[in-house]
Amino acid sequence: MQVITLGVGSSAGTPVIGCECATCMSSNPRNKRTRCSVALETDSGKVILIDTGPDLRLQALRENIRRVDAVLYTHVHADHLNGIDDLRAFCQLNRIRIPLYGNAHTMDNIRQRFGYTIREAGERWDIPILGANEVHAPFEVCGVQITPIPVMHGRSEILGWRIGDFAYLTDVSEIPASSLALLQGLEVLFLDCLRHKPHHTHINVEQSKSYASQIAADTTYLIHMTHELEYEALGAELPQNVHVAYDGLRLTLV
Repeated sequence: MQVITLGVGSSAGTPVIGCECATCMSSNPRNKRTRCSVALETDSGKVILIDTGPDLRLQALRENIRRVDAVLYTHVHADHLNGIDDLRAFCQLNRIRIPLYGNAHTMDNIRQRFGYTIREAGERWDIPILGANEVHAPFEVCGVQITPIPVMHGRSEILGWRIGDFAYLTDVSEIPASSLALLQGLEVLFLDCLRHKPHHTHINVEQSKSYASQIAADTTYLIHMTHELEYEALGAELPQNVHVAYDGLRLTLV
């Protein structure tokens, strides 16, 4: 399976509109961050997205993604959901109804806000053709075993995802002990890391390093970063097996 990193930025992206800080003005392309999302290409060529942020169209063009076979949603915030209409192109290209997976709150929110997309396939493909699926336990999609990982995002319970020996945890303020138990034996972990200062709905750099140590994946990559975190400076303060992710990073899992 290949991991294609679509975006590692927080809700504002980097550079931030109107900001002239060192990160926003940096010439290092790894400081250019679109909103957080990842694509997983299975060994059979199927593509599973995690989240559909507002930069999905540009991310798909940049990474030459031409199909989406399923979407796993972490939660309903705009920077993780509001690119849902861009799924239309993949429905049109491949003439498929794309299944969506998430917790009950996320699926209810999608039905309420984007209800026109939840429909059966017909003769017309001018809008997304999607199916909403609530998940409460591990399941299989595209021939791959998927495990939902409940985590806290402030006062809201949202989902991280484990796919084989890869896990994706964004917008995390706390990982319950029961979820930590589901994250053992990972090859690669993508982990939330908003900024240095504490935040009430996200873990910061020190908390991310602590969770990375507890989970003990072979390699951890930090994601969902604000412009307060500069790529080179952050990388210099991390343990050997923890790295700063960047848009366009590709990994092949054994």
